[in-house]
Amino acid sequence: MGDHRHITIVTDFYHLESVASGAVFNVTAAVSFLLVAIFSLMAIKKTEYKKVLGVWLTIIGAVPLIALFSSKMWISSLGGFPAIGAGQGVIKYFALLSVGLLILLPHLDKTIQKFIAAFPVILVLLWIGGMKFTELEAKGIESLVNTSPLMSWMYKIWDVQTTSDLIGVYDLIAMALVIAAIFKRQFLLPAVLMSGAVFVVTQTFLFTAEGAFSAETILSTTGHFLIKDLWFIANLVCLWKLSEAES
Repeated sequence: MGDHRHITIVTDFYHLESVASGAVFNVTAAVSFLLVAIFSLMAIKKTEYKKVLGVWLTIIGAVPLIALFSSKMWISSLGGFPAIGAGQGVIKYFALLSVGLLILLPHLDKTIQKFIAAFPVILVLLWIGGMKFTELEAKGIESLVNTSPLMSWMYKIWDVQTTSDLIGVYDLIAMALVIAAIFKRQFLLPAVLMSGAVFVVTQTFLFTAEGAFSAETILSTTGHFLIKDLWFIANLVCLWKLSEAES
């Protein structure tokens, strides 16, 4: 698993650092995700495992999210909440929590289910998209954008901050379409295409960004952060399926 700051902050929040070492928690996290994979495969064959999968996803999602109450998740130099620091990786766990709840609560009103499916996508596009308008985030993504054949051209036209602002505008438009898609199916396709493109492009950074892979752990901390965006694609698939069921 390597050294992941957000895991350390989560364990500190629950005052578990005195019980076991960071290595123990890294292994625990790794085993937890392996169990998700196992339960997912088992649920394909036998539907009775779907509930187990739903419970496990809900737990794995909720535990780190509760730790967002820790002040260490926020950038104090920017006034704390909502200026997110280590919490950028943690808010992605809303995606797992969403899928878990959808599995456990299949009889909810379809509009509520669609909101649960869409909420993590809306949240991350609003939050991280909004952060793009700050100098800190603009400089923070520069090294990633610079390596991308899909996005590096932007720096040849605009400066670092303007490029980041434009990415932020794109994120917010995609977010607005996702919200609209909850209520109007005609917005579903553009919403999924625009927001899905955000998460697909993120995956290309795995192969272009320096240090995304680690010889010791396959994926580095950066790699883990990037690959978590696949969770949001699962949310979009859920939103699509729920919308299809209504038609």
